[in-house]
Amino acid sequence: MLHVLYLVGIAAFAASGVLAAHRARLDPFGGLVLAFAASISGGTLRDLILGRQPLYWTHDWVLLAVITGTALATMVYLRYRHLPHRSLMTVDAVGLAVVTVIGARAAIHAGVTPFAVIILAVMTGVTGEVVRDVLCGEFPPLLLREEVYATAALAGAVTYLLLDRLGAGATAAAAVSMGLVFAVRMGALHFDLHLPRLLGARRGA
Repeated sequence: MLHVLYLVGIAAFAASGVLAAHRARLDPFGGLVLAFAASISGGTLRDLILGRQPLYWTHDWVLLAVITGTALATMVYLRYRHLPHRSLMTVDAVGLAVVTVIGARAAIHAGVTPFAVIILAVMTGVTGEVVRDVLCGEFPPLLLREEVYATAALAGAVTYLLLDRLGAGATAAAAVSMGLVFAVRMGALHFDLHLPRLLGARRGA
C-alpha cells in the first residue's frame, strides 16, 4: 500500500515538474528533466546521506516508468488544456505529503536518531521543489519565500515519528501524516498564510 502511495507522490512531483516547465516556457526535454529532478532529488539526497547503495531509483524500472509516463501524459494534456497556477500548487502538495512520509519511514528503518528522522523527512519532501524552481530560474525558490511549505513537511514528519513511536500501524500513520501535510499546505494557500520575514521586515519591502 505504501509503495503505491509512493508512486502516486512521485507521479505528482513529476507532473509538478512539467507544469513548472510549462510556465517557464521550456521545451519538452526541459519538461522531462524537471519531471525527474522534482521526483528523485529528495530521495537521492536522503540515500546519499544515509549511505544507501545503489540509489533507490537506479534499480526500480516501475518508478522510472511512472515518472516518464506521467511527464509525457502531462505534456500532451497541456497542449490542449490550460491549467491555472493553483493546479501546480495542489499537485505539488500531494507530492510533498507522500514523499515526506516515505522519507520519514526510510530514516526510521535506517535506525537514525529521531531528530535526524525529522531532518531527513523534510529534506526528502522539499529538495525536489528547490531543484525544480532553481532549474526554472525562479529565485529564491518557493521554499524560501515565506511559504508554509517546509513547515507542512515538518508537521507531517513529526506526526509520523510520534505515531510510529506509539505503535500505530504503518498505513494508519502514513495516512494521518500525509493528510496533515496536505491540509496544512492547502490551508496556507487558501487563507494566504505566510511565515514572517527575518528581523520583522514587512512583506513587499
